[in-house]
Amino acid sequence: MPEANTTTIETAIMRSAEAALDRVAAARSSIGTVIFGQPQVVEEALVTLLSGGHGLLVGVPGLAKTKLVETLGTVLGLDARRVQFTHDLMPADILGSEVLEETADHRRAFRFVKGPIFAQLLMADEINRASPRTQSALLQAMQEQHVSVAGERHDLPHPFHVLATQNPLEQEGTYPLPEAQLDRFLMQIDVTYPDRAAEKRILIETTGDQGATPKPAMTAEDLIATQRLVRRLPVGDSVIESILDLVRGARPGEGDPAITKQIAWGPGPRAAQALMLATRARALVDGRQSP
Repeated sequence: MPEANTTTIETAIMRSAEAALDRVAAARSSIGTVIFGQPQVVEEALVTLLSGGHGLLVGVPGLAKTKLVETLGTVLGLDARRVQFTHDLMPADILGSEVLEETADHRRAFRFVKGPIFAQLLMADEINRASPRTQSALLQAMQEQHVSVAGERHDLPHPFHVLATQNPLEQEGTYPLPEAQLDRFLMQIDVTYPDRAAEKRILIETTGDQGATPKPAMTAEDLIATQRLVRRLPVGDSVIESILDLVRGARPGEGDPAITKQIAWGPGPRAAQALMLATRARALVDGRQSP
């Protein structure tokens, strides 16, 4: 009986994986009708979301970072919102706040007004321009999946993902994220310039009177199911050992002394966990059922 149950479970996982492969391929194709010349960026963004994590997009202005997040929201069927971070942005502007209202019977009561963080996909544009206090409020919510206002807990939607952007230019007056805060992001996605052929296509297809619009390929429920599947996909011992070699080799005292003597501190177990999830998610994005 135990063997039969194991076989049934494996068969169910394979069927789920086949359906997920079709959905992910359709999502990637739909994104490709709008975002040109950034296949690696699209792949890494999908890997981040399928892994259930948050991503940090780093690139100069004009490389379609905002367009990418909007497209992901449409294609994956997520409620997407955007917040432009500035130096005077307060935590309440993101999380929400309580307002005093008077009811019909002239009683006064506080009502919680949700902030833009109550979205399934939040774009935190130029996160390094906000004060450390505001950054911390967002990053804490990213980690805990809820916010607390006036002692009351308010759960965030499910799924909940943040794709933040950073502009490597004009660093005056910015507040770079500390290393401990950067650890809240599963992946840093470097957005570079497109090649000449892709830029030519951008010029032709985005400056006319009609532009392509992405088509939904998944729903929020599909994304949640795929995220669960990612955690169930089998991973070979060789892949696990490679992850351990990479993570442990970057720690002082464990890796090559010629390299690690330059390292103040290395990646912790959370980095290994992120690599494990990203490896499984990348397999689905690449059209495979296992890493």
